[in-house]
Amino acid sequence: MTTQDAELLITAARRAADAAGVTVSVTVLDADGHLLAFRRDDRAVLISGETSTRKAYTALQLNAPTADLVDLVKPDGPFHSLPTALDWPLLFIAGGLPVHRDGRLIGAIGVGGGTPEQDHGFAATALGTLA
Repeated sequence: MTTQDAELLITAARRAADAAGVTVSVTVLDADGHLLAFRRDDRAVLISGETSTRKAYTALQLNAPTADLVDLVKPDGPFHSLPTALDWPLLFIAGGLPVHRDGRLIGAIGVGGGTPEQDHGFAATALGTLA
């Protein structure tokens, strides 16, 4: 993923959030989990930056939308102990999406600051802007 792709994702997610009257933070990671771009609005809750980063990391590590993982990490679920097995704590709520190009995982986006459903929608809207 290029820096230009990352900036496009951030801009699109922020526009969608602004249109809904929600203040969010957005994180974009490359395929290796390195921070490519990050944006936190000064009006956002401070934890939203950490939240967006964890959502992006979770989506990248598991190559799945975070909204699809919630039931898997409940007690007795198949991923219940997974968060302690990875270097970075996972956050299994909606708003993290893997980014693919030509069938290959190239990174992830995480959005934090709205409700889980809103964050998921903002991230999905952003993905729709990548060609």
